[in-house]
Amino acid sequence: MAKASSLPGDAPSHNQLASTLRTRASDAARPASPPDTAAAEQAAERIVVDHTVSAPEKGGIKTFRSLRHRNYRLLWFGTLFSSSGQWIQQATLGWLVYDMTGSGVLLGAVNGVRSLPLLALGPFGGVAADRFDKKYLMLSTQVFLMLTTALFATLIVTGLIEVWHIFVFSAFTGIGWAFNMPVRQSIVPNVVPREDMMNAMALNSAGFNITRIVGPALAGLMIAKIGPGENFYVQALAYLGVAATVVQLRLPEIASAGKSSSVLANLSEGAKYVWGHPTLRTQMALALIPVVIALPYIALLPILAKDTLGQGPGGFGMLMAAPGLGAVAATLVIASLANVERKGLLLFGAVFLLGLSLVLVGLSRSFPLTLLLLVLVGATQMAYMTTNQTVLQLTTPDVYRGRVMGIYMLNQGLLPLGALFAGGLADLFSAPVAFCVMGATVSILAVVFFVRAPSIRQIAV
Repeated sequence: MAKASSLPGDAPSHNQLASTLRTRASDAARPASPPDTAAAEQAAERIVVDHTVSAPEKGGIKTFRSLRHRNYRLLWFGTLFSSSGQWIQQATLGWLVYDMTGSGVLLGAVNGVRSLPLLALGPFGGVAADRFDKKYLMLSTQVFLMLTTALFATLIVTGLIEVWHIFVFSAFTGIGWAFNMPVRQSIVPNVVPREDMMNAMALNSAGFNITRIVGPALAGLMIAKIGPGENFYVQALAYLGVAATVVQLRLPEIASAGKSSSVLANLSEGAKYVWGHPTLRTQMALALIPVVIALPYIALLPILAKDTLGQGPGGFGMLMAAPGLGAVAATLVIASLANVERKGLLLFGAVFLLGLSLVLVGLSRSFPLTLLLLVLVGATQMAYMTTNQTVLQLTTPDVYRGRVMGIYMLNQGLLPLGALFAGGLADLFSAPVAFCVMGATVSILAVVFFVRAPSIRQIAV
């Protein structure tokens, strides 16, 4: 492995100067690009990358190569702490609400209150990511989440907890994440070189999905052994671990939107940037298909398990775990590959196969086959999401990236709408019919976008 290059601000090494000259010579010889592609390339040139990295390794499996970069390594371990805390919270909060109230309606209401700030404040979180110091914003939101969680745990342990406390806590948690997630996602291109971006996004997804499998099981075990209040103390400690990784970050100087304009003006600038960028605008529209039409399949798994496959709680748990296993496998495969250049074709292929997989799940009456198909569903879903986020990050300049990621987060707020549509189909017909309709719609729309959106089809970043 080559020796690590200098810190930001140090004089560039001989190898860095040589690499810069080779890059400029290559750019001079490159033929003119179509307007949209040229804009993307110019945007990418305005991405400041940290130089505290090692040279690429020669040969061997490169699954974890992004972890060679110190700042990304800190971010990744912070993601493990953060997502572990989130999954522990989600499982424990659900148990606590139902144990206190016995109401399924209140259980759903708490989840709604928790996700509402992401829909209402996500774009403002993106503006904050572009206006303020990114390290300070990450640290302050993590400390806010840690203190809020510790206070909530104290209410439970002391027996003072009331139902309205749960709603307030859920709302505050959603607000914290609405301001934390855009900035956390937006700095990844600044801490890994361009050729490692796909690997970095895949490892982020792998870490999240590993904790998605382990976190709820760990939460259930801790509820039984130490109680729900103590669970939230554990979550607060996880957030403290995230804050500890953020403190150690040494980020390069990153361009910001500045504070001369108002927040609303910055928000308007971000929306205009997305709307005025044809490829980016189409990507945002394409991203709605899996979230609104495909991902609500999760809400139908209890019906599929009981009424179609004749399974009890154990079988249902296996059906829930299968997509997570597929997601982890897919992200590790993507991380092991060299940088995939034709990312546009990968985007369309993953969405089309996601829809086809859902149709096959709807047609299956075999429990083992359904498990395998759900593994494929999770794999194709994560292949699409990893690729799409990589393209978004690489084609957006530093000064706009926080706002772009904040707008991208809005599709998560539409997931309950998709779940309502899926549930209505299942009630009107059956869960298998709902799977088939949802899957067929996803695949058909993937073909329509493929034909009508050549700018995405030709993406090669």
